[in-house]
Amino acid sequence: MIGQKILDALNNQINEELFSAYLYLSMATYFHGEGWEGMAKWMENQAKEEDEHAMKIYKHIVDRGGRVLLKPIKQPKTEWASPLEAFQDSVKHEEYITSRIHDLVKLSGEEKDYATHIMLHWFVTEQVEEEAQVNEIVQKFERIGDSGNGMLMLDFHLGKRE
Repeated sequence: MIGQKILDALNNQINEELFSAYLYLSMATYFHGEGWEGMAKWMENQAKEEDEHAMKIYKHIVDRGGRVLLKPIKQPKTEWASPLEAFQDSVKHEEYITSRIHDLVKLSGEEKDYATHIMLHWFVTEQVEEEAQVNEIVQKFERIGDSGNGMLMLDFHLGKRE
């Protein structure tokens, strides 16, 4: 049986992961509106990943005899000054999620909940990848600068994400 402190924290993390999906869908909507279809597709795929993360935690709770408590999801930002700003916000958001995962790892250790501790290791590794991926995209935007051709090439490249 899963302890109440861990259960509460994991339910909060499910909400954070679902908000992440909501945020990335909002970014996708922004990109569609601006005509950046490749960037929109990239963000739609990112939103799907975040849903999968929420479901991984959901399944862990259910498998451990806990009850998932779904909470309201706050409204995400809907407008950005540029594609670069949207991806910079994505970096900040992933850094925030990483800090949340680290807090969960710490709590699971303090509570001696080894099953949750082990499950969270996947998230620790995943967050390294998430941050690296969006940081790389931001660096490409910064290199491109005001180059229209560069933006078109990056949009095309991001649209190839499966």
